[in-house]
Amino acid sequence: MKLFPVLVMLTACAARPQDLSGKMFTFPLQSNTAHVRLNASRLDFSSLTLCHRSFTDLKRDHVLFSLATPAHSNDFLIFWDYTNNEIESHIKDRKAEFGGRDYKPNMWHSICTTWDSESGLVQIWFDGLPSIRKFVSTGTNIIGPVIIMLGQEQDSHGGGFDIKQSFVGMMSDVHLWDHILSSCEIQNYVDELNFTPGNVLNWSALEFEIIDRVLIENKLMTCH
Repeated sequence: MKLFPVLVMLTACAARPQDLSGKMFTFPLQSNTAHVRLNASRLDFSSLTLCHRSFTDLKRDHVLFSLATPAHSNDFLIFWDYTNNEIESHIKDRKAEFGGRDYKPNMWHSICTTWDSESGLVQIWFDGLPSIRKFVSTGTNIIGPVIIMLGQEQDSHGGGFDIKQSFVGMMSDVHLWDHILSSCEIQNYVDELNFTPGNVLNWSALEFEIIDRVLIENKLMTCH
């Protein structure tokens, strides 16, 4: 199947809502600059659900989602630890580690993460399979201003990128909610059925800025 590049941005562009249904961000090379900044109006979160799909062949650590505030560079970070073969969910600079995930290269994976400040519990859903719930951080909300990025891991608020933690591959269907989704809603997302889009980040009406070499392309589909 041919890919049709839609847009390549070498510098930041003005953000405006776009419907990216059927599209994906392609991060074609290892870099300490290329990323997509996602704009969200919310500045205060007592709970979160994040879902996204990714496709990569990286054989090293890499970032999957990075939300930073001035107080915490890892206020909400999803990270793949290649050495230990586990997904890390960082909340307010504290992390929970989830092993035993079959994170195969060169195929799409759906990953959803939930966190609630009241209980302090975080849980991941990897290709529709839930993990155990683990305690990370409780008692305080994630309070902005927030900077949300795909492609780079923030070691400071909006910066501090490490090329060896950058993402190379494709990402699609990024949604963020300010509440915990039910297991049925998460399964609907995984199965690409009807679900309520994210009310913080909505892939069908996404405000974003592309910095450096990131492309928007038609999502890879399997021919039948």
